[in-house]
Amino acid sequence: MKKTDQKADKKFLLPANSRKELGKKIKKLRKAGFIPANLFGRNFKSQAISISFKDFIKIYRAVKETGVVYLELEKEEIPVLISHIQRDPVSNQILHVDFRKIDLAQNIEVEVPIKIIGSSPAVIEKGGVLLTHLNSILVSALPNNLPKEIEIDISTLKEIGDEIKVKDLKKSLAFKIKTAPEKTIVAVIAHKKEAAPEAAPPESISPPQPETPSQETKEEKSTPSDKSDKKE
Repeated sequence: MKKTDQKADKKFLLPANSRKELGKKIKKLRKAGFIPANLFGRNFKSQAISISFKDFIKIYRAVKETGVVYLELEKEEIPVLISHIQRDPVSNQILHVDFRKIDLAQNIEVEVPIKIIGSSPAVIEKGGVLLTHLNSILVSALPNNLPKEIEIDISTLKEIGDEIKVKDLKKSLAFKIKTAPEKTIVAVIAHKKEAAPEAAPPESISPPQPETPSQETKEEKSTPSDKSDKKE
């Protein structure tokens, strides 16, 4: 299980402007090619800002949620992490971004995404099903030591029932894993065959029952014939 550490060999600068547009005016801001955003942090008064959509996309592709970005705001370079991106549920368009102001000299806890690599013999050769229980791992580190992602090599999963837990990850001097050690990251389970639909029970057909004579018929049989009928 390899961990990919981010190298702090490039400084990502993102120009930002103080924002006064609120409410309905934000739509005009987006049409002009800007994203409304918010800057917050410990012992820091939250501030409304705006950023260029094109500039943000370019930087986000490089750093994701774990890379340090420097907001250029009012002649100051503020180190931040991309904390949250709000998207339109239909178009997936970016609607709003939250930036978390950080102290480069203080450890910070961040959810680092998991990247699955390799192939599992239990899946390919034995028809198992790979289940992913965790999509990220909580990590504590100095901002510049945060890994961009944590790679999980599933080639070690050779038998049905094999799994990789947090405790199986190798330790790193650059950061500490804070997620509970016993939590399962990925596991291989047996493929469940769909049960064949149960056949409907054959329709029960009862033999025909003899008709029960009506009361009127019984009476006709029990009444003697009238011998006094006149003959023509």
